[in-house]
Formats: sequence, structure tokens, C-alpha cells
Amino acid sequence: MPGVTSAAGPVHLGMDTSKNSIVAGILMPGEEVPVLDRIWNEEGSVRHLTGRLGEVSALRACYEAGACGFGLHRLLASMGVACDVVAPSLIPRRPGDRGKTGKRDASRLARLLRAGGLTPIRVPAGAEEAVRDLVRARAALLADRNRAQQRVTAMLMRHGRIWRSGSSWTQAHERWIAGQRFDEPALAATFAHYRAAPDTRLAELDAVEAGLAPWAGREPLGLLVARPGCYRGIAELTGLTLAAEVAGWRRFPSARAFTGFTGLVPAGYSSGERVRRGSITRTGSGPARTALIEASWAYRHKPAIGVALRRRQAGASPGTLARSWQAQRRLHARYQALTARGKPPGMALTAVARELAGFVWAEMTSS
Repeated sequence: MPGVTSAAGPVHLGMDTSKNSIVAGILMPGEEVPVLDRIWNEEGSVRHLTGRLGEVSALRACYEAGACGFGLHRLLASMGVACDVVAPSLIPRRPGDRGKTGKRDASRLARLLRAGGLTPIRVPAGAEEAVRDLVRARAALLADRNRAQQRVTAMLMRHGRIWRSGSSWTQAHERWIAGQRFDEPALAATFAHYRAAPDTRLAELDAVEAGLAPWAGREPLGLLVARPGCYRGIAELTGLTLAAEVAGWRRFPSARAFTGFTGLVPAGYSSGERVRRGSITRTGSGPARTALIEASWAYRHKPAIGVALRRRQAGASPGTLARSWQAQRRLHARYQALTARGKPPGMALTAVARELAGFVWAEMTSS
């Protein structure tokens, strides 16, 4: 593309990023159709492109959040370019527009950026992102361990070995698994490989959690862990997960906005006077949603302050302690009421997690 010189007014730059290249849609002041260019996804090419567009103070850039992370945002910010990373799910699209190419996306982003029709996300600081990656590594290992356990269960079921004496993966269940024998050598070898996988994942998980635990009490997220930790079910690692995923609690103007971010709100379908509620949306942060649902299990039990919770509450303000106790009483009553009406425990726990999200948001945004 020949050199481009900025006229009076801002230049809007929409970028569709991929592993090797960036398609740039350049919308000059007064123009309606962006000029398209393709560059390498590396620092030198980005600097060369922005250098052809005039003053960096007159440049407005954006790209979709995705697999390429925030490196491009941090590079442009270091050059003085205003850059937004936008939420892909909130980009307006015309009904029936199912085409998606790099050029079309770059042009659309440039036009929507100038029109103010994009929703930027919060870009974490480098230190925050580093801890968040470690938190997500733990979540990935948990998922790997669960899949490994499912393979063991599925193999035994295929061969008529079914556990019917209580919950799975308790000590009794694992002793039962250890006692299973197969006469066929190939089958015995297969079973040995399947059995070793959960133990391997568990050892890796223990190592990650040991490395993650100290971050619950130090910068950059330590101060965001202590207050949620005063609530039942939110121990250090759960609090660290929430802190890493949310970071800026005050960017959510209401509890409703925060629960929407967690994906714990039910989907709604309405037509005329007919309104129907679906399952939860599962949008937003999956790790935060999982952490809140896991924490909600503690509210099945009657309100109480155990040894671990008392330790986490040491030094907390009277207001925090009062809100924590109020949450215990309300959420336990909510769980009891829902299950008494015949709701499945899983559905009841999801409702409790949604209300717990509101309590935690209120705690973290109170003075």
C-alpha cells in the first residue's frame, strides 16, 4: 500500500489479527470506505504501518480479543497509540451476515470504532496476566484430571466393572479400582496406562497449587483476595481465581452486570406476552463462574464459622463480617427453599452461586 498521510481528524485503524499476519482497515477522516493493508504480525511491521499514518496522537486503533493476547495492545500503547481490545461477542453484526474474512472484519472494526459501536475489555497489567495464566494452568490441569478419571470409569464400564457403592473417586472407590484385574495382557496394560494418568495429573496439580498459593498474599492481587476470603467457600485459591479473572471490580456498575460477566444469569426468550427462561448463558469468564459454583457448595450446610473461615476473617472489618454472615444465612435459606420445591441440587447451587456473585461484588465495591 502506498504511504498514507493523515488529514485533519483522527485516523481509525481496525485490525484483524492472526498468528502470522494482521489485516488492517484504515479509515481516513471524511472517508467511508477503509483502505486495506496486510502486514506481518511483528513489531517492525506494526511500527512501519503506524509511521505511515501521521501523528500517533491522531490514531485510534482496535482489534478483537483472542488467541494473540495483549502484546499488540502493549506495543501500540508504548508508541502512544490509543488502542482498544474489544469483546468479540459484543461486536454488532447485521442479521443474516454470516461472512467472515480478515478483510471484512478489519473494515467492520474500523467503521464501528469511528461510530463508537464497540465494547472494549479491560486489559490486565503484565503482572496480573502472569498470575492469571498460572491460575488458568491450574484450571486446565483440573480439567485434564477429570478427563483422565472419566477414561478409567468408561473403560471399566465397557468391561462390566461398575461401581455402585457410593460416590466416585472417594478412597473406597479408588481402592476398588486398584483391585481390578484383567487376564488379557493388552487389556491389563491399557488399564495400567489409564490408571496412571489421574495420578500424574494430580502430582502436576499439587505442584501448580504449591506455586500459586504464595500469590494469594502478595502483589499484584493479594489485596483483592483477603476480603472475598471472609466469605464461606472462598478459600485462598478460589479468591485468587476471582481476583485474577475480575481484577477491576468497579468496572461493573451493578451486581447484575457482574453476574452477567460470570455467565450465571439465565438466558431469556420472549415473544409478545410469552417469556421463557433458559439455562444460564455461560458467557464471560468460565474460571470465575466455576469458582463461584464450587464455592456455593459450602452453603448447603447450616450457617457456621469454622476454624478455617475464622482464620481467614482475622482482622476483617465489622462490616465485612456482618455481610459475610448475612450471606451465609440468606444463601443457605435459598438452597433449602429451592430443594424443598423439588429443584435439582445442581440447579439450586447455580442459583446460590448467582446470589453469591452479587454478595462478593457488593463486598468488593463497598468503601
